[in-house]
Amino acid sequence: MVALAATPSLSAELRDLHLKFTPRTDEERARIAAVTAPPQDYGVSQPFEELSAGAATVRVRNDADAFSQPSGNLSFEQELDFKVGNGLFKKIWVSSPSSTLASDGLGPLYNARSCQRCHIKDGRGHTPNGPDDNAVSMFLRVSIPSAPEDGYAGIEDYIATRPEPNYGGQMQDFALAGHPVEYRLDISYEEVPVELSDGEAASLRRPTYRAADLGYGPLHPDAMLSPRVAPQMIGLGLLEAIPVEDLLARADPDDVDGDGISGRPNIVWSVEYGAPMMGRFGHKAGMPTVMEQSAAAFAGDIGISSPLYPAPQGDCTDLQVNCVDAPHGDIDTRAFEIDQQGMDLVDFYSRNLGVPGRRDVDDPEVLRGKEVFHTIGCASCHTPAHVTHRLEDRPEHSFQLIWPYTDLLLHDMGEGLADHRPEARATGREWRTPPLWGIGLTERVSGHTQFLHDGRARNLLEAILWHGGEAQTARDEVVSMPKTDRDALIRFLESL
Repeated sequence: MVALAATPSLSAELRDLHLKFTPRTDEERARIAAVTAPPQDYGVSQPFEELSAGAATVRVRNDADAFSQPSGNLSFEQELDFKVGNGLFKKIWVSSPSSTLASDGLGPLYNARSCQRCHIKDGRGHTPNGPDDNAVSMFLRVSIPSAPEDGYAGIEDYIATRPEPNYGGQMQDFALAGHPVEYRLDISYEEVPVELSDGEAASLRRPTYRAADLGYGPLHPDAMLSPRVAPQMIGLGLLEAIPVEDLLARADPDDVDGDGISGRPNIVWSVEYGAPMMGRFGHKAGMPTVMEQSAAAFAGDIGISSPLYPAPQGDCTDLQVNCVDAPHGDIDTRAFEIDQQGMDLVDFYSRNLGVPGRRDVDDPEVLRGKEVFHTIGCASCHTPAHVTHRLEDRPEHSFQLIWPYTDLLLHDMGEGLADHRPEARATGREWRTPPLWGIGLTERVSGHTQFLHDGRARNLLEAILWHGGEAQTARDEVVSMPKTDRDALIRFLESL
């Protein structure tokens, strides 16, 4: 925070421009510090720990709709807005021109025809299931290096990049009739054995990615590709409501405290507010608000224009002439393929997908796993608890004690997970700490247990074993600890 404050032009991002909030009193700060402090007794659960999202927590469903419920504290009128937003989130977009004027504008190049096609059941995407499966819910981001002067003035350590000249900011593997697709995602895996204590062993699959069957010529020789799997959607509005000062207070870019953890914020340029802000969303924290994240996904994933991203051709580049000149859906009274009213409803839906409550918080094995989690340092990045702003116009997110298990900061995760593609201030080895709430329900919702930014981990243990860089010490502790402790750690994670 000192490093950021030393740059006067960064003062804007120290404010939560997207929120109307009442500043905290000293008494409230003291209460918050007490309730979010690390546990003192691992033999019992902490107060309110079972309420993952505070008053917004929802009951745990036993079916695949566990992530698709409205936040538990919405009013009747808000639930109606939620349902309409859900309809737009599930809407299947069609090509232009079409008689269904409210739904045309797809593509011409796209990754999916609806938001729900990637965020299946509002959960995690997945890698292709074999050579005959497509890559819906997974794609490659692409960019090339740019001159430093192309970065945003005033954002310290900003790494300037620009879209790949032929293919834009991401690769689309679907296209309307008459347009070639951009590529086919080709993935191969190498099994890497890992020896564990007590005679156990694990195997990690190391992926290699290739953009095959290119439809618009060769990639730029300096093209940087990064695979991305769609993340789960729950609790986004609560993450957006965590005070930026709380997040910055945990940043330690120079590891001043010597604990080996040096998280730092990603500072990005907000299209929505025309100012630098702290990134919170996306695998590298490249987006500052849910609205901006949603609008960017409409543009890049589906080819749908909105007030924030008005280009009707989505991610098509100027060199893709036929794509730019194709019919689009913004020529009617909407002005955009999805207008601001529609975006507001999608934003409301995305902010208010309920977080299921914890399970088995007082189970002895879960409590032992929680102790292991804290003792080996997992909580240094996966910060268990936060308290949201006292908000004036969003009571459902206001002053809630939440347990997302994230600091929303960037951390160097080592060469094994590096994609070598920067994003704003995030280097090719840095990733945002993903929230862990709901992680134990992944198989119930999504039908798989694939984790990490590219789904390479086939279970929670593999996800831990891929940790390197700042998390190398904790990872090595997991390798060498007794099997009973390792099993307890996984059991704890499954309870989240």
